Order: sequence, then structure tokens, then C-alpha cells
Amino acid sequence: MRQINPLEQPDWDGKLTADPQFSFFHGSAWLKVLTATYGFTPLFLEHEKALWPLMEVNSWLTGKRGVSLPFTDNVEPLGADKKTFGEIFSAAVDLGKKRGWKYLEGRGGKNLLADAQASISFYGHTLALHADEAKMFDAMDGSMRRAIRKAEKENVTVEISQSEAALRDFFYLQCLTRKRHGLPPQSLDFFLNIHKFILSQNLGFVAVASHGGKKIAASVYFFLGGKAIYKYGASDFAHQDLRGTNLVMWAAMRRLARDGVKSLHLGKTSLAHDGLRRFKLNLGAAEETLDYFRYDFRRCQFVTDKDSVAGWHNRVFGALPLPAARLAGRLLYKHWA
Repeated sequence: MRQINPLEQPDWDGKLTADPQFSFFHGSAWLKVLTATYGFTPLFLEHEKALWPLMEVNSWLTGKRGVSLPFTDNVEPLGADKKTFGEIFSAAVDLGKKRGWKYLEGRGGKNLLADAQASISFYGHTLALHADEAKMFDAMDGSMRRAIRKAEKENVTVEISQSEAALRDFFYLQCLTRKRHGLPPQSLDFFLNIHKFILSQNLGFVAVASHGGKKIAASVYFFLGGKAIYKYGASDFAHQDLRGTNLVMWAAMRRLARDGVKSLHLGKTSLAHDGLRRFKLNLGAAEETLDYFRYDFRRCQFVTDKDSVAGWHNRVFGALPLPAARLAGRLLYKHWA
């Protein structure tokens, strides 16, 4: 059993992509963002040829714990069967006891642990991308195709960029979107680190839709080794009827396919968020269930959790002016993780 910090491995990403289950989140760029923004500590565990990505979150407010991985939709153990992952998990429990963790959370790999129950579940969706754009377009639901054509008819345009300015445009729309949902945005520093370690290294881009000179929708995408993920999306609800979000996704799909990317993961979706689920299914995506698990050190057992997408906090954060919501996000996200 070895404990590894990928940020100390110069050819980490090159070795990583040899495993068919790898994702962008296993790579070094995402770890650099989390480390630079929040100070989380990478504690990857390797046993034989299996690897489990872990980071330690150390918060004076919510306690110390191990997470695989913070702010990540899904990250599977690599090269593991039930036997090897069981041994890695046991080592992680021993590590957690020594380091004083409250709990150990996995965002992938539950099926490799015989005794684990799902702490919380989400939908996951994956799109197959093709160089044949007509084939991708025809695979969409009719309502999605009509929305894209409407945006084009309304002269909505999309620019794909890796610039800091484009990411700042996204951040403004993200603040509007999170306020509408009653949630604070992650900090501007977090997104500037995304630019520094991901976009500027040609590992992602921002797609921004405009109408009449006004930015109306934007999304952020990451990619590595022929796989991509749609990580963040935002829009100005006042211009929802222009269907900018639909055109942004279509433009990104076309760009990724032209660049040789074969699959686009659309991130996790709350089981309660039926509208977002329909949007992703209408793109022609295949659906799966993403099960997280959580081991509680005080109770020495697996425990359940609840989806925090909705609750009393939505009314509180939704009522805050944007500057106050941004401050709340800057102060709180490290503790949520």
C-alpha cells in the first residue's frame, strides 16, 4: 500500500489515461485547483495496480474528513476489483483514524464494497460524440433541436474561448444563476484558478452565448485524454426564451467532437431536479445512477446523507444581494467541500 501525491509525479496524467476508467478529475489539474483554492491535501492510495483518489479536507467549522474527491461529480477507483478496493478502503479507514477524520466519503466505487449502502444518489449522463454532426443532431430529442434552431434564428451567437475574460463573463452569469437557485457561488478565486491550471493549459474552455452584445448563457468544459465533462452552466433567466443554453451546449459538442473527444459526461443531477434531467436526456445522453457512500468514524459504520439541493438555506441565500452572496460563497465552500 502506498500513499501518493500526484502533484509530485511529473508524468501523472500520461500514466493515468492508460486506464479506461480514468476521468478528468483523476488528473493533476483539478487537484491543483482544489489545493490552490482551498488548501486540501492529496492523499491518493495505491495498492498493487489499483488507485483510489483521496483528499483531506480540514475545516475548523465542519471537521476533518477524507473525500474522494471534493467538488467532484464522480470519480471511480482505478484498476480495482472488490478484493483490492476492500484492502484500499481498510487502509483509508486506518489512515482516517490516525488523522482524526469525522467521516470518509467516496463519490464512486460503492459497488466494490459489499457492505456499503448509498449515502446519497444522483443521476449521471454521458453523451457519445461523433465527427458526423448530423448524426449527433439527429440523436437529440425534437424539442432540443427546435430550441437550437430557435436560438440560431434569433441571432444568438456562441464564442468558445480559453480566456480569463470569458471565464469572468461566466462567473457573472453564475452569480445570477446561483442566486436564482438560492445558493451562493463559489469564489472568483476558484474560477481564476480554473483558468490558471485548466483553461490556460488547453484542458478546457468556456462557451459563451451572446445576443445583441449581451452575454446570456455560458458553460465550462474540461477535457483530458479524449474524454470531456460539462462542469458548470449558467444563464440570465431574463433571456431564457432565446434558448442560449441549448445553443451553448450544441456549440460545445461540435467543438469537442472536432477535436477528437469521444465522450462528454454531463455531471451529476439531483434526483429531485427533473427539469435538468430532461434537458440532458433530450441531448441524447445515456443515463446512469451515481451512488456515493460515507463511512462515519464515530459510529464505525456506513451512513446515509441527504441531498442539500433544497431546504431552508435556499430562502436565506436567495434573499441576499449579490455581493453578500459572493462573500458567503468565498467563506463557506471550503467547509462544505
